[in-house]
Amino acid sequence: MILLIEDEPGIVDFVKRGLEAEGFPVQASLDGLEGEQRALRESFDLIVLDLMLPGRSGMEILSSLRQARVAIPVIVLTARGEIEDRVAGLDAGAIDYLVKPFSLAELAARVRAQLRLATQSPAASLRVGDIELSLLTREVHRAGHPVRLSSTEFDLLVHLIRNRGRVLTREQILSTVWGYEHDPQTNIVDVYIGYLRRKLSTPGNPAPIVTVRSVGYRLDHAG
Repeated sequence: MILLIEDEPGIVDFVKRGLEAEGFPVQASLDGLEGEQRALRESFDLIVLDLMLPGRSGMEILSSLRQARVAIPVIVLTARGEIEDRVAGLDAGAIDYLVKPFSLAELAARVRAQLRLATQSPAASLRVGDIELSLLTREVHRAGHPVRLSSTEFDLLVHLIRNRGRVLTREQILSTVWGYEHDPQTNIVDVYIGYLRRKLSTPGNPAPIVTVRSVGYRLDHAG
């Protein structure tokens, strides 16, 4: 999932439609404050960021991401073409830079390149709050204590952590974890969410998996 933080509706529509046509799902924020909150709270694979934004500038957002140690590639889009501005953006944490007006084909190519790099060097572990799992050993710990999960439970937890803070529908979970298309007759997602909740819960500290009525589930910050 790509987060586009851009305040010009025409550019948002242009970029969103273009990247989605290339197979990249895109969500957009039209101001810096909302964009910063989503970038810090939700899980995205890449951010496309304008520098000149209302509420919170792109440079301030880059600074916040760096201070929070959010390791996510950021491609900056801006009307500023001066060398000093490009250097400032890269020094602030952006990994690439495109000056408006830009070619959508070039943007898509740079997005592909950055996502390819991220795939080639994936994190060996995932963590949210006091829950940590190793993708290499498939071990899970909560508050330092081991949690024994089945293979399917582990895959479900990985999917929830990678999308922490985001509401996932039962259909999305079913498709990603089990590889099924929508099946209104199955309650397998609810059953395994129940298993996961029980195994992750500790006295006085329930599993941070929230049920969103009529929609699905969301993993919140744990511990």
